[in-house]
Amino acid sequence: MSPRDPHDAGDAIARAFDAEAFRREGRRVVDLLADHLAAAQAGRTPSGAALPVLPPIPPEAMLARWRGDFPEGPTGGGLDALLARVIADSTQLHHPHFVGHQVTAPLPLAALCELAAALLNNGMAIYEMGPAATVMERRVLGWMAAQLGFGDGAAGVLTSGGSAGNLTALLAARQARAGFDAWSDGTAGVRLAVLAPASSHYSVARSLQVMGLGAGAVEPVPLDGRLRLRAEALPGALARARDAGKRVFAVVANAGSTATGSFDPLDAIAAFCAREGLWLHVDGAHGAAAALAPETRALVAGIEHADSVVWDAHKMMLMPALVSAVLFREGRRSAEAFAQEASYLFQGDAAARDEWWNVGLRTLECTKRMLSLNLYASLSLLGTRLFADYVARSFALGARFAAMVEASPDFELAVAPDCNIVCFRHRPRDCAGAALDAHQERLRARVLESGAFYLVQTRLPAPLAGVWLRTTLINPATSEADLEALLCALRDAARAPASPAP
Repeated sequence: MSPRDPHDAGDAIARAFDAEAFRREGRRVVDLLADHLAAAQAGRTPSGAALPVLPPIPPEAMLARWRGDFPEGPTGGGLDALLARVIADSTQLHHPHFVGHQVTAPLPLAALCELAAALLNNGMAIYEMGPAATVMERRVLGWMAAQLGFGDGAAGVLTSGGSAGNLTALLAARQARAGFDAWSDGTAGVRLAVLAPASSHYSVARSLQVMGLGAGAVEPVPLDGRLRLRAEALPGALARARDAGKRVFAVVANAGSTATGSFDPLDAIAAFCAREGLWLHVDGAHGAAAALAPETRALVAGIEHADSVVWDAHKMMLMPALVSAVLFREGRRSAEAFAQEASYLFQGDAAARDEWWNVGLRTLECTKRMLSLNLYASLSLLGTRLFADYVARSFALGARFAAMVEASPDFELAVAPDCNIVCFRHRPRDCAGAALDAHQERLRARVLESGAFYLVQTRLPAPLAGVWLRTTLINPATSEADLEALLCALRDAARAPASPAP
């Protein structure tokens, strides 16, 4: 390789940062994304052909489509051409037939804010690295806490996803209720534990193991027939844990469980925690947004008594992933999750390090993205009613889809849904047990291979033990007609001949 002229390198860097080139490229990219948004929402390509929800391309074939031998210098190709390939090979969340995971079709306004946040690139560990973002975060968190019924003393942080949020909340719970300074001194041989239902997100058990508490740190609480925590079973679970030599410091409850969207009876759980002096953490990653709409608010009755709540804005608030709020009823608790010094960032005594504007003291991340901009701008410019209407409409669509399933003799509903997550299965005659589970897996695989819909599957615990198809009706463009088409697609897949053995 011949030596490079430093002046040429400087010119190349200057061209890469050219503002006018950015303007020209940006216009083409926005036009491309706007065309994509229109096509995805219509479910049709510009030519009128059906648009697949996802490319039915296996991983190794997809890898072969994308070269890894990058050129040394510019190729002259435009970003819009590259992004056209990315779009074609990506899952289309704005397609009304996307009824899969709990990741929403983000607001276009929020996507534009994401561009601005990426270019500004203000980190969030300390105020001076992200002044506007820090203040926007404070305002957004204050508004969210008020929706939950928390008082003026509430506080929190935005973090990168519900898993990081659950870890943050459980660290604060341990520090507040363990009875000793576990952050500084370790657990000193004490077997700490939490009470949680089997319906808890896997990040709860994972967080406890990350915290060094071991695989036995979750004492399970039985579920009722609708897969909700049985509040009357809490005293027994606590007694079992204590008999086993465990010190219970918290109860974890669901506001919209991952598998079925079930809401645990928060009022009764909160009363139990108050009697026993336990921390109540509510994983409301999906369902805390029910607090926004009068039609759904009753689902989270009692959430105002929780000590901490996780709420994902990238689920039921139409934000790009990831934006998760960890909210504490007593704001001072938000400083106790990560009680660690970093003198190159935080100067002064302990009181100074508790200042709300240095949010790195309260989060797993140091260089945190401007997570607040998308949500602050959307609330400010679109208004709060849009989000309340979206939640109410999505939950109501879940109820209507459940009714459609129940009215179809060849389908079976798992549980009456509390929200917009619906579990069901196709039920052919003379099919049960492992064969019925395999049937659901085959149907889902065939539908995904067709690209017509994206739905997922889950394995539910007793009394509904088995594999069930699962939909999250999170795209505001999804209609009852789309859901009728989903049932028809599954019936067609069930009638298709079995694939020949290899």
